[in-house]
Amino acid sequence: MSAVLAPQPSPLYRPIIDAAFRADPYPTYAALREAGPIHWSDEFFAGAWLLTRHADVEAVLRDAVRFSAQRTGGWVMQSPAARGELKDFQQLFARAMLFVDAPDHTRLRGVLNAGFRGDVLRQFAPAIERRVDALLDAVDADEGFDFMQALARPLPAEVMAMLMDIPVADRFDFIAWSDDLATFIGAPMPSLEQARRARSSLLAMSAYFEELVLQRRRTPGDDFVSRLLRAEAAGDIQPGAELLAQCAMLLFAGHETTRNLLGNGLQALLADRQQWQRLRREPELLPCAVRELLRFDSPVQYTGRRVAADLVLHGRQLRRGDLMVALIGSANRDPMRYEQADRLDIARRPGGLLSFGAGPHMCIGASLTLMEAEIVFNCLLHRFPRLCLVAAQPRWSGNAVYRGLSALPVHQAPA
Repeated sequence: MSAVLAPQPSPLYRPIIDAAFRADPYPTYAALREAGPIHWSDEFFAGAWLLTRHADVEAVLRDAVRFSAQRTGGWVMQSPAARGELKDFQQLFARAMLFVDAPDHTRLRGVLNAGFRGDVLRQFAPAIERRVDALLDAVDADEGFDFMQALARPLPAEVMAMLMDIPVADRFDFIAWSDDLATFIGAPMPSLEQARRARSSLLAMSAYFEELVLQRRRTPGDDFVSRLLRAEAAGDIQPGAELLAQCAMLLFAGHETTRNLLGNGLQALLADRQQWQRLRREPELLPCAVRELLRFDSPVQYTGRRVAADLVLHGRQLRRGDLMVALIGSANRDPMRYEQADRLDIARRPGGLLSFGAGPHMCIGASLTLMEAEIVFNCLLHRFPRLCLVAAQPRWSGNAVYRGLSALPVHQAPA
């Protein structure tokens, strides 16, 4: 029988605070995969196991019995000073569907699933197309524009506002709130200041939706908030914190993933002119292309789970409560799963894609994100067929979880 090994930090792992890693994490992922399927890192709270390969990442995400999604306690309450100050933040944060296990997760997902059915989402496609056109009407492609500010940042917030039937004018608040939450979630070991800002924004979201819930009780409609209220009346969702947490997390998750898919995807396409030109010639490849862009540079680079009971994995002793960091970005570039995994190929059919997760916690809004991306890229290809990057080096935001661009300057090259 092989020996069970104690945690030892991997010398191959470049810290997430390393600027070179944040600009391009994929060489480090490749070295980790080659060295082994599991590594220990001291960088995450009191330490965490890093899973590098597709098979293991997928298995952990699918196994909700041995690996729990309930992981916010130590994350928020990491210091004695935080425990009193951040208690209300933790109570709300922990109720979101992202961070609960069955049976509560099953119940909440059942409530929300109806709003993300294909037939429901397709009703919004014409309105999304009109909004994309309007946002692009406002830019001067010949002079150049920042794609992130012009379209990728505002559009997802506006789409969620559309689905929740809330004023589009409030999108600026949504974006600011989302940014604070993303900074907190994206920090391997958040500072107290980052936690305070995230708390303030989550409570602001909650207060906003509390007022909106009161309005919907008086005049219900067919939007997401009204659907949640009907589920509350049926006893399928609890009033107060549980209902408000789902509203806030739907807004946040729908914004971050889509924004970064749009930015990362356009950057990858324009950096590889052959792929851009091929997509222009063969627009029928667009659904495959969007999924390949998700694989190639995933908007979500990793996610976490807690070990539910002691077990041994690849010769390593995992203890109950240990943090598992499933490196989605690494799994999506695993050559054991994808041929020429470091090559962008818009005709690839990337089965087993993990950018939306896998198993019971797979992203509930995946279909909406895909639909938005297909609409945006289709519109760009038709309106700006000679679109080019302005800067050779992309400007990354530096968020370790939500990989994305702070700016993407582009312009339409002369004919």
